[in-house]
Amino acid sequence: MPIYEFRCRKCRRRFSILTLRVGESYEVRCEHCGSTEAERLLSRFAMPKSEEARMEALSDPSRFGDLDENDPKSLARWMRSVGKEMGEEFSGDDFEEMIDELETGEARENEDGDRSADEE
Repeated sequence: MPIYEFRCRKCRRRFSILTLRVGESYEVRCEHCGSTEAERLLSRFAMPKSEEARMEALSDPSRFGDLDENDPKSLARWMRSVGKEMGEEFSGDDFEEMIDELETGEARENEDGDRSADEE
C-alpha cells in the first residue's frame, strides 16, 4: 500500500494519502485546511540506525561549524538536520511548522495564548 506525501501550498503543512495499490486514483486535499493545492514530496524511507550511532553523528563538531545562534535561518537549518538524524519519531508536522515559523520570522502563540518574545 503506497503512502504519498504532500505539502499544502496554502498552509504549508505536510499530509499523507494512503492508497490500496500503485496507480489508484486519489483526491489531493489537505487534511489541515482543505486546500486542493499541494506539491508531492519525495517520501522518506527508514534505514535502521542505532541510538548510539545517532548520538555520535549529532555530536560531530563539524555539524556546528556554520551555526549562528543569533540567526533564525541558521538555527532552522541546524534543527532540520537534527530532526533528520533523529528520525520520524522526532520530527513531525509540529516540528516542521515550528521551523517554518522560525525561518519566516512569524510569531507563534504559546499555550497561554501569548506571542513569542520576537513579537514583543
